Amino acid sequence: MMQETTLVLLKPDAVQRKLSGEIIRRFEQRNLKVTGLKMLQLTEEQAEKHYAEHYGKPFFSQLVEFITSGPLIAVAISGEGAVQVVRKMMGVTDPSSASPGTIRGDFALTMDKNIIHGSDGLESAARELRLFFDDDELFL
Repeated sequence: MMQETTLVLLKPDAVQRKLSGEIIRRFEQRNLKVTGLKMLQLTEEQAEKHYAEHYGKPFFSQLVEFITSGPLIAVAISGEGAVQVVRKMMGVTDPSSASPGTIRGDFALTMDKNIIHGSDGLESAARELRLFFDDDELFL
């Protein structure tokens, strides 16, 4: 496995429910490293760029509305095979199907309020990291 960096977003529901520290702790316990961290409130334009691959789908406006509904925490996570390790730790998108022990299985309440986003591959990780972090904000 190779060293990778991926983007994790702790969505507004995670921040509102005070789950951010617990979620970040889980990544660190898996020997992943936080290499960038910031809290921000996304604009509609930023959210549309982030979810560009879903543009035109029936749920697009709902995604944008939710992700802009409150502050979120953007985290750059680095480590061996980080993209897949993070995806596995997050669990499937629908919390009712997510396994116990996964972040969504333990904390997410509904499909549209599912706590967390993680890049789905190296290419999307590179694109998404650029949306949230400047090079000098990452400590790889």
